[in-house]
Amino acid sequence: MTTTKNNEHKKLNFSSEREQSQACLNSAEHEKNQGRKVLNVPNLRFPEFQGEWEKTKFGDIATGFDYGMNAAAKNYDGVNKYIRITDIDEASSTYTDKDIVSPDGVLTDNYLVNNRDILLARTGASTGKSYLYKKSDGKLYYAGFLIRANVTTHDPYFVFSQLHTHRYWRWVSIMSARSGQPGINSQEYSSFPIYTTSIEEESKIAKLLSLLDERIATQNKIIEDLKELKAAIIEKVFNGQHSEKLQLNDVGSYIRGLTYSSNDIVEHGGTLVMRSNNIINGSLIDYNNNVVFVNKQMSAEQQLQNGDVVICMANGSSSLVGKSSFYDGSCHSPITVGAFCGIYRSKEPIVKWLFQTNKYRRYIWNSLQGGNGAIANLNGEDILNMSFSIPNAPIKDTCVKMLASVDSALENNMSLCALYTLQKQHLLRQMFI
Repeated sequence: MTTTKNNEHKKLNFSSEREQSQACLNSAEHEKNQGRKVLNVPNLRFPEFQGEWEKTKFGDIATGFDYGMNAAAKNYDGVNKYIRITDIDEASSTYTDKDIVSPDGVLTDNYLVNNRDILLARTGASTGKSYLYKKSDGKLYYAGFLIRANVTTHDPYFVFSQLHTHRYWRWVSIMSARSGQPGINSQEYSSFPIYTTSIEEESKIAKLLSLLDERIATQNKIIEDLKELKAAIIEKVFNGQHSEKLQLNDVGSYIRGLTYSSNDIVEHGGTLVMRSNNIINGSLIDYNNNVVFVNKQMSAEQQLQNGDVVICMANGSSSLVGKSSFYDGSCHSPITVGAFCGIYRSKEPIVKWLFQTNKYRRYIWNSLQGGNGAIANLNGEDILNMSFSIPNAPIKDTCVKMLASVDSALENNMSLCALYTLQKQHLLRQMFI
């Protein structure tokens, strides 16, 4: 291959876009290392280990890279499990057993997932997602949109951890770039650069990261248990036949969100606007991630206040319409919601939990029936006309304190889990090349 380069123009002739993308990676790496000796060692290392790591390819340390079985799913038969892309948890990369199914068809051992096997998603939006087999997951057959690689002589968890680094996801974004459906085939996966070291160092790194993953999993279990406790309390409190009725129109008001166009969006310095993706159902609104600033003034009424309930009022997905978060008044910037969201404001402290009841979801479902637009939507009257049965004053006050305590415990444990996750991301950046 010949490359001609001058100050104005650089032209590369490649047989495919994939080769061009890979060359961009190689060129960037070459320019980064040009003129200085760069050792293949991580930034953070256990002190007893020395020497450079060896750069190799995934296909040199693993065998197989086989495609899974093309079979439909059927009800779980009690023994044989079927793992598909959707059965791999996005956050933890573990097998989720909430909806266990079995493969329908003739079962052969060549589609079984075994010890030291890594599964890789090869198509769709989840391309690059991976799973490392655990014996506790049972007898697993893997589906056709997954690729199986077996790590032979190196520590499988050490290799698996490299499939969660920024370097890996950057590689995935380039390799899967194509017109239409993204994807990476088995040959391409086998070409991914892997760094290896002594088995002793690999095992020690893997042990540290696996312990941290176990702690994160434990923390997530605590969070799920608290959510279940909260849901049970809410249904117990608000599904009783209480004599006191509360209509949202009587104790609060509805405020429409701020209307703006794409031309109003600015990088910073404007009004902070919450949208549907910032609404974490049943929890505090997320005003730290995926936020938008707009060069448009909100009214005093539209500015979020402590205790406000933020509601998704319109969305292309009807299942998201009606989801709600509450605002705790902690944001340092003036903040409001966009036009597809609304604000319910009340001084009655118990109302925020009414938006988390099954009765509220039934109200939403009934309000959305009969709509003929592409976007499912509610209006303010739908919210204000909702009526709930609540306990009388002494019991109500006790329930508010109890639910507030559970909410506080839930938020604290979610914050702790986020810190563990940040620690894991830091270690992945520093302990791998």
